[in-house]
Amino acid sequence: MLTIVLRSIIIYLIVLFIFRIMGKRQIGQMQPFELVLTLIIADLATIPMAEVGVPVLHGIVPLFTLTILHFILTLISKNSIGFSRFISGKPVIVINPKGIDYNAIKMLNISIDDVLAALRNAGYFSISQVQYAIMETNGKISVMPKAEFSPATNGDLKTGAEESFIPITLISEGKIMEENLSLAGLSKETIISIIQEKGFKNIKEVLLLTIDKAGLAYFQPKKGEGQSFTASGVIKS
Repeated sequence: MLTIVLRSIIIYLIVLFIFRIMGKRQIGQMQPFELVLTLIIADLATIPMAEVGVPVLHGIVPLFTLTILHFILTLISKNSIGFSRFISGKPVIVINPKGIDYNAIKMLNISIDDVLAALRNAGYFSISQVQYAIMETNGKISVMPKAEFSPATNGDLKTGAEESFIPITLISEGKIMEENLSLAGLSKETIISIIQEKGFKNIKEVLLLTIDKAGLAYFQPKKGEGQSFTASGVIKS
């Protein structure tokens, strides 16, 4: 009995250490490959705890092997947009100003009821309140409400409500998002000129650059403070 107790304590401390170094994401925030690794680790940990005939080392080695695999996949994902999309997918707009995108929800294999339930969880009970809804890669739906339905609404304040636009990511972690350039109607030369105006020469120095259809942009270098600015006339309507 004492052997089982000691084995359980050892495995518990090792698994606790592994999850600490893997990060602090909750289950609902994990990417698919992270969730799979978590489930396998949890299953592996129970074997040397309950099976006295299984050497503890035979339980510890697979645990650390999966931990190393996690860091390798994470590193590759950060440096390769294609690989990241392969193992985690990419965000998909399921609601736009025209309404629900049926092709998008069909591709994601979710129902209208799933979308409506996610909107209710976000605090919106009518699609007419929503400007955009995006299915994130972790399965959560992010909602951008129409201006008049935003918290501390303009309607309540009796002020004019301007239409909301979803920001388009042009640069992420030093990499140009090629698909989004065409969506924004911009060229690499335009992006480079924006970066140079901000005092940077290399795209790899940029952590994030976004812009919306109203010309409102956000620039964040890897080293330094982020800033919002207006780039009116740069993006096409």
